[in-house]
Order: sequence, then structure tokens, then C-alpha cells
Amino acid sequence: MHAFDVLGDPVRRRILELLTDGEMTAGGLCDVIRREFGITQPAVSQHLRVLRDNGFATVRAEGTRRLYAVDARPLREVDRWLENFRRFWTPPLHALATELARGKRERRLREQSPPTDDTTEHGRDR
Repeated sequence: MHAFDVLGDPVRRRILELLTDGEMTAGGLCDVIRREFGITQPAVSQHLRVLRDNGFATVRAEGTRRLYAVDARPLREVDRWLENFRRFWTPPLHALATELARGKRERRLREQSPPTDDTTEHGRDR
């Protein structure tokens, strides 16, 4: 299965998002996914299997529990593939960051400088 086929499913993407904070039990994952997507425990198990079989997740036994974690290797491969396309969004994002910084700077300068209009302290013209 191609990486984007694996990541194309919203349930599998959500499972990976949950695992970014660290290991989770199969039961814990199942509870969240069942609540958010309304699917059965066997369906969640199938998604976990797809992630595991395609290298996106690891599983280890701890007593009777199964702990899942993200395996970053396939994600690094996806990141390398996306590198070819970053040129389409990186310059506009840099330009946006520049404009946001410029706007913050202008607001800060306006707040720091005294008013330049000819009003009294009551807001009326002199």
C-alpha cells in the first residue's frame, strides 16, 4: 500500500495524531476512535493493523496490553516526497509571516507613541 493510501483515511490520520503524544494502548485508541468516528472495535483494529503492516506504527506487548507508537520512518519518506512541492507554498507563507510581523510592529509603534491629534483629554477639539 502506498503511504498516501494509508494516510488518506481520516481514521488512520487521527490515530497517528493521537500517537504523536506518545504510546497509547489499543483500548485507549479504540475508545477515542469509536467515540469520534462511531466505528466498531474490529474496525479500529483493522486500521491499527494497516498502520502497523505499512510501518507507520509499532506495537509492543506489556502484559495483556498492546501499546502503539508512531514509527516516523515512513513519515520521513512522505516528507522527502513533499520536498518537491514546498516551493509552491513556502514563499507565500514567508510573505505572510513578513506581513504579520510588519502589522504587529506598526501596532506596537502606534501604541507607544503619544496621540498626534489636537484633542483635549475629553476627546473634544480645542
